[in-house]
Amino acid sequence: MKRAEIFILLAAVMSTTFYHEDSMNDLDTFIDGLPKAELHMHLEGSLEPSLLLTLARRNGVELAWDSEDAIRAAYEFDNLQSFLELYWAGCRVLRHEQDFYEMTRAYLERVRQDNVLHAELMLSPQNFITRDIAIETVMDGVLRAMDDAKAETGISSGLIIVIQRQRPEKDAFAVLGAVAPWADRVDAFGLGGPEVQFPPSGFVDFFRACHDAGFRTVIHAGEEGPASYVREAVELLHADRIDHGNACLDDPDLVRILVERQIPLTLCPLSNLRLKVIPSTEAHPLRRLIEQGVKVTINSDDPSYFGGYVNDNYKACCHALGLDVVELAQIARNSFSAAFLPEDSKSHYLGLIDAYLTGSNCA
Repeated sequence: MKRAEIFILLAAVMSTTFYHEDSMNDLDTFIDGLPKAELHMHLEGSLEPSLLLTLARRNGVELAWDSEDAIRAAYEFDNLQSFLELYWAGCRVLRHEQDFYEMTRAYLERVRQDNVLHAELMLSPQNFITRDIAIETVMDGVLRAMDDAKAETGISSGLIIVIQRQRPEKDAFAVLGAVAPWADRVDAFGLGGPEVQFPPSGFVDFFRACHDAGFRTVIHAGEEGPASYVREAVELLHADRIDHGNACLDDPDLVRILVERQIPLTLCPLSNLRLKVIPSTEAHPLRRLIEQGVKVTINSDDPSYFGGYVNDNYKACCHALGLDVVELAQIARNSFSAAFLPEDSKSHYLGLIDAYLTGSNCA
């Protein structure tokens, strides 16, 4: 069956009992089984309180919290900066190769339960090499976990090295050199960190060097920053994907460019809610972006800190914005077509979505 026919069939069956739009439980079940990829997730932000405490005790790191409940109570953020302060404190417990291994394995095993078949993991080495932790310690632990998870659970994964925008561009070049021995294991370089007052235009030379070296690029922009930051990421840094990008709606011409070039946005709804970027899930721009033809994906950002993994984000948007199965399936399709995967791998995963939608067996 051709994909166009599959979506026609879906539209027809939406009135049946299982896919009835008023049945939230059925839609939740649909989301649970839907094959998907996650493209915007920071490994350091996946540390669950139990593992955070375990690593702190093992490595003799004193934390401001002495229990899982105390850590969770700290997850009330005023803005991005207040979150980053907690995030950086959590990074201090990561000191040895095995720490990075356990963090990475824990995330990959957890999201496999959400039927995530491919994940692209963001890692910020500057959080660690500035504390004299060897880059080998970081990379070897993460990559070994990715390999073991693939062998044992089947989940594929890629690595994105994220540069912190609050640091000077010369420091970014130092990271590019440091990870050179693992160049064949790095899918992309990204720009993250506190957005306000740190526009993408400060890293033009660095991302030109990344492109020249054959790397893809992803840029955090338009989360707390203005639409002009998204435009800079597109026009100056030539980003392959925009992480967040919410503010693009303030610039209709920019939206037209995103649609024409099919530049994906990796949206993180629950993250936006917890950081008060939006007042409610109902206010999230996902619906408006879909209606304007922007290629969107749904992701968790920092799942431990923001109270939800990828399926939680899908469900929150489904319930608040009235997404139907056709739209949910298209978002899942976008997650694979926007991934940094070979075309044959993309076709394989898209085929699994087709099989799921037609009721066939799928992985």
